[in-house]
Amino acid sequence: MLILLPPSETKRVGGAGAPLALDGLALPHLRPQREAVIDALVALSADEDEAARVLKLSARQRDDIAHNAALRTAATLPAVDRYTGVLFDALDAGTLPAPARRWLGAHALIHSAPFGPVSALDAVPAYRLAAGTSLPGLPPLRRLWADAVTAALAAAGPGFVLDLRSEAYAALGPVPAGIRSAYLRVVTHDSGGAVRALNHFNKHAKGAFVRALALSRPRVATGAALQRWAGGHGWTLRPSASGAAGELDLVV
Repeated sequence: MLILLPPSETKRVGGAGAPLALDGLALPHLRPQREAVIDALVALSADEDEAARVLKLSARQRDDIAHNAALRTAATLPAVDRYTGVLFDALDAGTLPAPARRWLGAHALIHSAPFGPVSALDAVPAYRLAAGTSLPGLPPLRRLWADAVTAALAAAGPGFVLDLRSEAYAALGPVPAGIRSAYLRVVTHDSGGAVRALNHFNKHAKGAFVRALALSRPRVATGAALQRWAGGHGWTLRPSASGAAGELDLVV
């Protein structure tokens, strides 16, 4: 099983790892796209006012421009430790035992805007770039990344993909049609019994669900097998109430 996670806008700064090494990242076929986006971000950072405009930064967020300027030289952290926010706080990777962290490194990719999908344990620097940003000199990120990421996922050949990304990041690299996959939505029942999607608790539930998977380290090759695992570990996971093919509802 391969889990695709979204990134977070909020990140820890600093790190103790060596600078970014593109050859060491997962899905090495994506190096040309990674080089292009990094070069564009570094170049944009030379003009602070223009960078703030393009990246839609407030005055207190301007420190992120310096992070982008130093993408090739800054210290790194494992990606799963770099990101903060609701999903990653619930995942709480820093408190996982070593076998669970190794499992995440082998089974989870975090889909960043500048680097594409990277392994949970790949070393990355702090940065600022959202999926919908248009960088000077580059095509829209969706056009730059989508086909290349889909091809890289196909080359990796996972038996089953669990997609937890937001729709904006899923558009930056759709799962190949020939690979078994499920798109996860987090839902609840309202007082009238109707199913409704969640926002804040969506992220928390996804993080907690991935933490439970890492701790259990199951062998899962289909959506049905994942549902059976979930049912045995206190989770309610079922085919989408909307009837959408290839979607699963995590009911909380």
